Amino acid sequence: MTIQRSSLALKQIALLDGLSQQRLDQLAQQCLWQNVPADTPLLLRSEEKSDVYFLVSGQLRVTTYSANGRQITFRDLNEGEHLGEIAAIDGRPRSADVVTLRPSVVASLDRLAFLELLRSEPTVAERVMQSLTSLVRQLSERVIDLSTMGVQNRVHAELLRLAREAGVDANRARLDPAPTHAELASRVSTNREQVTRELNALQRAGVLEKHGKALVVLDVQRLVAMLAEVRGFP
Repeated sequence: MTIQRSSLALKQIALLDGLSQQRLDQLAQQCLWQNVPADTPLLLRSEEKSDVYFLVSGQLRVTTYSANGRQITFRDLNEGEHLGEIAAIDGRPRSADVVTLRPSVVASLDRLAFLELLRSEPTVAERVMQSLTSLVRQLSERVIDLSTMGVQNRVHAELLRLAREAGVDANRARLDPAPTHAELASRVSTNREQVTRELNALQRAGVLEKHGKALVVLDVQRLVAMLAEVRGFP
């Protein structure tokens, strides 16, 4: 469902921070605005679409499926973030699926308008380069983890990443709501049963604790030390 265009909503998009009101008004008119229900595909792998998407509200998941049907999750995006710049830059098909985790409002900008934005706004272009550099680093680290670490340590690595993302306070972090065991499995390329075993082991060791729908990391530094033993760095 399309919704009313809003330059005010675009002000909360980190990529567009600092643009003039005139520029934001122009972008708001150029964008296609959509209200997308939860659990709905926004983009499909191999689609020829090359628009860039601004997430005004809601939450998205970038994921894909292997030949045997196993889900592989790359990352989740929250309001204020963007996606789709790779296909917009090289003009090639999408490399992953994107689905809504919650009802979401998205504004999409077509490829030509996005490229013109990069040419005319050096600050936005620099942010895109920084974003892509960060993505390359994250994916490189993930390839190394998948290639060199067992399931146990991959679960540890993902929990540490989620803890840091949630915010560490006094060596603790609260994941609320906690990711499901199936979601964790899709992030570390294993099955739900193995994740369940590893989480139970961490609870017995006093590293994790369940609080209702939340999962509390009781000892973040313990996770750091466990990973440093196999990675050589936290």
